[in-house]
Amino acid sequence: MTILYPAYFPNIAFFAAFVQRDDIIWETQGNYQKQTFRNRTYICNDRGKHILSVPISHVGQSNGKQRNKDVRIDNSYPWQRQHWRTLETAYRTSPFFEFYEDEIQPLFDTNFEYLMDFNLKTIETICDCLQLEMPTAQTKTFTFGSETEIDYRHLISVKNTITLSQAEYVQVFGDRHGFISNLSILDLLFNLGPQTIPYLKEAKLSLDNV
Repeated sequence: MTILYPAYFPNIAFFAAFVQRDDIIWETQGNYQKQTFRNRTYICNDRGKHILSVPISHVGQSNGKQRNKDVRIDNSYPWQRQHWRTLETAYRTSPFFEFYEDEIQPLFDTNFEYLMDFNLKTIETICDCLQLEMPTAQTKTFTFGSETEIDYRHLISVKNTITLSQAEYVQVFGDRHGFISNLSILDLLFNLGPQTIPYLKEAKLSLDNV
């Protein structure tokens, strides 16, 4: 059993773990923490590495911690339109943007109440694009792992340093910024298309730093 936190269009390290295992279970019971990929992802645009951050509604310290599945998205302003326009600007000239945009763009037309539901939908959409089966198993209680589990939950943290060996591929703005590793799966998908799965299977992710 391999445990992963659902993230917003997860990065390449996440999807390397995802495609190399067939026993994924989603962690849904942990507490929400800041500075994680739960509500952010990184792409590359003309200025270099760029963050896309999903706004969330904070409950305030008096209400204590929130469980991940209870975190609501702040839809009080059109962040989805902003994200989609940014993706269009960054990847319109990539080889496979037009091939996948009809599947991905609807995510930015529909309001989601809960962050976890939205994250799972972004992962499901990527699975559809790559013709992968979307895992449905979810944790019922929060535990610290066992000998029968491969714990990849730390991949959700922005601050953790991980060891990911990935081959360089052609990126839209690579001539300006050089190769930028471990971006959102969208960067890989738009640039490699059907070669995304073979690429992910060749990537080497070490557990030493997670």
